[in-house]
Amino acid sequence: MAGSETGHNQYYPFGDRPLPVGNGTAVNPPVVPVFDAAPLPEAARFVVVGAGVHGMSTAWHLAMALEKSGKGRGSDVVLIDKQGPGAGATGLACGCVRNLYMTEPLHAILRESVKVWESDPVNLGFQQVGYISVGEANQEEDYIRLHKSQNDQGYPSDLYVGAEARAKLKSVWPDFKTGSCDVVLHEKPSGYAGTHMACWGLDQKCHQWGVRRVYGREVTGYDKTGGTVTAVHTDAGSVRVGEALVVATGAWMPLHYQWLGGGDTLDVTYPDGHVEKAMDMWTYWRLLEGEVYLPEGVDFRTADGRDSPVLHVELMNTPVIGDDGKELQDHVYWYTRYAAERVGAPGLQGGTIPVKMGPKAALEPYGHLNDAYQADPWFADYYCAVAGQLFGRFEGLRSHYKERRNGGIGAFTPDNVPIFDWVADNAFMTADSNHGFKMIGVGRLVADLLSTGDMPEELQPFAFKRYGEGWTYGDRNSNCPWV
Repeated sequence: MAGSETGHNQYYPFGDRPLPVGNGTAVNPPVVPVFDAAPLPEAARFVVVGAGVHGMSTAWHLAMALEKSGKGRGSDVVLIDKQGPGAGATGLACGCVRNLYMTEPLHAILRESVKVWESDPVNLGFQQVGYISVGEANQEEDYIRLHKSQNDQGYPSDLYVGAEARAKLKSVWPDFKTGSCDVVLHEKPSGYAGTHMACWGLDQKCHQWGVRRVYGREVTGYDKTGGTVTAVHTDAGSVRVGEALVVATGAWMPLHYQWLGGGDTLDVTYPDGHVEKAMDMWTYWRLLEGEVYLPEGVDFRTADGRDSPVLHVELMNTPVIGDDGKELQDHVYWYTRYAAERVGAPGLQGGTIPVKMGPKAALEPYGHLNDAYQADPWFADYYCAVAGQLFGRFEGLRSHYKERRNGGIGAFTPDNVPIFDWVADNAFMTADSNHGFKMIGVGRLVADLLSTGDMPEELQPFAFKRYGEGWTYGDRNSNCPWV
């Protein structure tokens, strides 16, 4: 069993996180114990790089598809990660499962993803409590379009506008302060999943279906002959690639993309015909998320005593005022969910808009180990102030904020929308633009592609060629790159 070199307990109840150790080179550990890791083979039919949500989901679903179709065995799939499950963004994600996207093709991706979450909610830690998003009048047209697209794609949601929106919020949370709330979207299939529980479940499914899980081996490059990747190099030797390689490396995607022959910039054509020259292929954003204990006698339940839906509020014209009466931000962007499994006690976890960094970032150490990634000092004040600004029950919450390291970064694409496409004749790139955790179904869709040879229609809108052909995304009425 692999443990944390820092000596901190990263397992249940997930109360501690690794801390920097002297001048050493500590690496963010896997978030679940690693059992029965396989040795590095000399060759593999399929190689998947990265044991985050996409890599593990792809390996599991591909192994299952090969076994069930008689086209192969689970052992035909090799999953490689330098640490183990969830050592990157997957292990520290907030865990929200939602379909609040103005990029309408993403609605089908989430429809397929919820099917995976629903397939084994216990082992994947999925709580299907729903998702309520709240906006001001300036987003009414966006919400109307979202609502129609979600339902057209078979993802049920209800829309409320004006007085009906405020009544809806009061019916769920009687103490909700509805002042600037003009539109509400209630997604029925959505919810959240405990990130560490999901990592445990995904890793075990890979194990059960015979995937060779090579943990503790770092990929260092690739060999290509013409347009075909022939080998994956690691710090313990090389693996010859038979049929296909899948790269699902999250924040490390820019490095792997470069190794596969990709450039740092590209010209991007937009639907209106204008071209942005030499845009950065990748842009890093720093996450702002954290946790808070619930005070004694305070819960996050609905009026009828149920677990609350995940809540997302964007009020673009409503300032956030701190306890001292001073303005913290000129707008509200806030999401939260019940998170006892992460807080270690009854509590909330959530965040706000990430901070744009640029095309370069120090990838190591990752997450909470890196001082440069930590949430800004004002974040705790902001998160708790918004909570009290929206709910009577959460007034005065600041003293209950869980003071611990909260850090992470993500690599975003030029239009902040995922790229799911081939980047070599036999190499598929799952570049989720930090949308990853909720999109667990992408792995099943990629497995369908690899096992049948046919590109699923849900993946087709996320082809790399959109940047050259002029169907680049980016039409968003939001302050956040995730919408």
